[in-house]
Amino acid sequence: MLSNFLLPPDYELPIPVNSPLFATPGGGRLLLCSTHDAYRLREHYGCATLEAVQMQINLQEGKRLDIWQSELDAAHMNAHIFGCDDFSAFKEICESLMLERIGVLQVSTQPGHCRMLLTGSADATTMTTRLRPLSERLKVDIAVTALKPSPNLAEPGLLLMDMDSTLIQNECIDEIADFMGIKEQVAAITQLSMEGKLDFVASFTERVKLLKGLDASVLQRVLDERIVLTDGAEALIKGLQAHGWKTGLVSGGFTFFTDYFEEKLGLDFSQGNQLEIVDGKLTGGFIGEIVDARSKREALLNKAKEWNIPMTQTIAIGDGANDLQMIEVAGMGIAFHAKPRVRELAPYALSYGGLDRALDLL
Repeated sequence: MLSNFLLPPDYELPIPVNSPLFATPGGGRLLLCSTHDAYRLREHYGCATLEAVQMQINLQEGKRLDIWQSELDAAHMNAHIFGCDDFSAFKEICESLMLERIGVLQVSTQPGHCRMLLTGSADATTMTTRLRPLSERLKVDIAVTALKPSPNLAEPGLLLMDMDSTLIQNECIDEIADFMGIKEQVAAITQLSMEGKLDFVASFTERVKLLKGLDASVLQRVLDERIVLTDGAEALIKGLQAHGWKTGLVSGGFTFFTDYFEEKLGLDFSQGNQLEIVDGKLTGGFIGEIVDARSKREALLNKAKEWNIPMTQTIAIGDGANDLQMIEVAGMGIAFHAKPRVRELAPYALSYGGLDRALDLL
């Protein structure tokens, strides 16, 4: 049986202990209490159980400690907590683990990232789902992965990403529309489409029509003056490439931009929608089929097959409703700074920090 004590920053146990003691976010400590130290604490307080010890500490010292027990020989998992630097928030996370009878075997902290080794009967996917409401309320990211995560960096894999509001901080079509003075109108349609409230193909067609007559040179101006890579994008891509991974971009945006980032970032693949240009002007139309949710899913499946990469070794990252199909079929699907419905349905959600946080899950 494993016993955990969560000690607040200003509290010291009344007797010295030899059990492992780990620093937590916010200056607290988590005790992995041995059977011998548990016996000594029960003896000190004259109690038969640790629950009674907890009550005595509360009555005698006015401190409410979280003390819980769990099975030591259960399955092990890793919990990643991003953006939690406050002890009270970490305490709430531990209380949720306590309710699930999940024990903590180890804690390691660094700025912005706390990693815990857990033991318990619930599987990693279930725990991530159960902790999602707490994650949303505390405004921290919580992801629970198997002890040997799938995918992992030990083998080659495939990363497929969305572009707009994922690889880059912008929505390209909104920025293009700004040069026509209709950004607000187009951005409203984009928002509804990404939330899944409008059909993507229909809304895309309508937005492109509104660009009719715009000089095609504006595309380069948007790229030069407006487009900003998301924090951590290059670190994520280079980190995976260094481990032999394939990397690609599949976007409901435009090939003018996807082609540029394929070359700039050394990607293995990119796919987007080609704007129709005649006499240097946008016609309000496009060439070929629209890259939609189904296209993105098929791109992931086809590229994994082409490069002989098992689906368990794939990652898909996106923010909108049209990314959900590829997120759901990937070995690790991540909603990144995503719309509420996408965060709710995706296996993993990273809502704070940069794209390189995905590396910590591998």
